[in-house]
Amino acid sequence: MPATLDSGPLIHRLPKVELHLHLEGSIEPATLREMARRKGRLGDETEEWIRDREHDGFRYPKFADFLNAFKLLSLLLEAPEDYALATTRLIESLHAENVRYAELTLAAGVVLWKNQSLDAIFEAVKQAADDASARTGVRVAWIFDAIRQFGVDHARTVMRHAARFRNRGVVAFGIGGDEERGPARLFTDVYREARDLGLHLTAHAGEAAGPESVRDAVELLGAERIGHGTSAGRDAAALQSLAERRVPVEVCLTSNVATGVVERIEDHPLRSFLEAGVPVTLSSDDPAMFHTSLEREMNLAAVTFGLSLQEMIQFAENGIRAAFLEKDDRASLLDELARTVAKRQSAIENDSCCLL
Repeated sequence: MPATLDSGPLIHRLPKVELHLHLEGSIEPATLREMARRKGRLGDETEEWIRDREHDGFRYPKFADFLNAFKLLSLLLEAPEDYALATTRLIESLHAENVRYAELTLAAGVVLWKNQSLDAIFEAVKQAADDASARTGVRVAWIFDAIRQFGVDHARTVMRHAARFRNRGVVAFGIGGDEERGPARLFTDVYREARDLGLHLTAHAGEAAGPESVRDAVELLGAERIGHGTSAGRDAAALQSLAERRVPVEVCLTSNVATGVVERIEDHPLRSFLEAGVPVTLSSDDPAMFHTSLEREMNLAAVTFGLSLQEMIQFAENGIRAAFLEKDDRASLLDELARTVAKRQSAIENDSCCLL
């Protein structure tokens, strides 16, 4: 049975995980105002910039424009307490969506580029996350992201910082940024070292480059999850590589439209992924920059592609299975998901409109 626009209640009840979520891109205008006001810098110019971020339907003409906007936003994060506030607000918003577990990407490469203390900033976000998790029950882990166009030495530095904090909640290392200027093949040795150091591996790929970027991330780097992967949807070899290796793709629908990766939601290759047997998870990416959320992405997918209830539940299960969780923690979340679905099964069968 296809899902409908009224699918919010079921999607809200599902215990969810969020796997592709950038801390910096989650900062809502109200939080930006709070930061600026605390520093005595909420002048007309700052207010105008923040107000521009509030416009619905905001798009970035080219992917490079989005990267520049992300950089400008990151520059507003000037001190550890700024990052801590962003973390607190983000976990509170995840709690409101019934997200049980999230892997938050910290742009560690940008922190180093700004000559900030990565140690001080990670201590701040870790403490903020611990405090917010204690209040909300939302568990958090961290992914350190390197900027691929900054080169191999930069990526290795970020990776080694991630390894230092592996026992304090950093579960993975990844690369983002300009795929054309930083192709995956350059980072083979860095990824091999990261794996040897016990880190999980992710990579943005196929967002602003062709399907070869996805194939290289999977086959050369050994990425365990692919962020976006959009261009793989038009390439049989890339789809086969993802499906055979059971590499999940973190689909971010609204993001891909906002950055011009696809023209319309309907043009997204989500169905191609599903038909090829590629594991798919849904994520919000930079929710404040794209005016979205995980629940909105799930509802959008259901309505746009006519997905069934079972397919929506499968997305939730895929997210849990793709998460870099310990075995017992994964089993606990899967059990919670199964109990939630079982509790509502009679309503699904008798009157799906009441549940959906």
